Amino acid sequence: MLRTVKKEYGQHFLVDENILGVIGRLAALAPEDVVLEIGPGHGVLTRYLAQRVRHVHAVEIDQELEPMLHGLGENVDVVFGDALRVELPQDATKLVSNLPYNVATPIIAESLDGLPNISLWCVMVQREVADRFFASPNTKAYGAVSVLVQLVCERTGFHPVSRTVFRPRPNVDSALVAFRRASMPEDFARVKDVVGAAFAHRRKTLPNSLELAGVASRAAATAALDAIGRNASTRAEALAPPEFVALAEALR
Repeated sequence: MLRTVKKEYGQHFLVDENILGVIGRLAALAPEDVVLEIGPGHGVLTRYLAQRVRHVHAVEIDQELEPMLHGLGENVDVVFGDALRVELPQDATKLVSNLPYNVATPIIAESLDGLPNISLWCVMVQREVADRFFASPNTKAYGAVSVLVQLVCERTGFHPVSRTVFRPRPNVDSALVAFRRASMPEDFARVKDVVGAAFAHRRKTLPNSLELAGVASRAAATAALDAIGRNASTRAEALAPPEFVALAEALR
């Protein structure tokens, strides 16, 4: 029986098992996988995963869902807490989740370097979030998470998802997106800081945005942009992901 959802947790429970096969294919599930699932909800996806992989770590913020997450299998452990605050398992090799809407972007951004053993992500998110991950420069969808994901990963799959697979039905479209780790820039933490600062004031020029964020003075930012062949009027959305790596290096 479906429990009343809590809007503050961005809950939309997966109820249609027909989508599970698509998830399994995009996630390229294998018997040796150790999967991290954020927001298992009623355990529909968790059970599917448990039958196909070596171990499932599930992290659920809603303690009231505990009765529904019993008996999922001997290879499943469930931790109750905020996935942005609890210590996530470092042995996870894949992240496969119907991500709660309100934490999808930060979960992905933090997992890129925070969970270095993750080799593949397969996540159900709002369609606009899925589009944002691999958006091109100079588009409305392009932002900090686009840069970070594209610096580390390559997209391997995409599948639009009907609103009917969830209860309650969301008021937005969703999609499954899969991507595989390809590389990791040196000093990614520094690059991440520069990217976050660059998009913190996206209507402003990069020198102004970086100065307002406390990452560099306007003069230093202007000089760094000049070093990578960009002028002081450039805004964050104009730079391709590799240019942010060059900018971070030039700002040293």
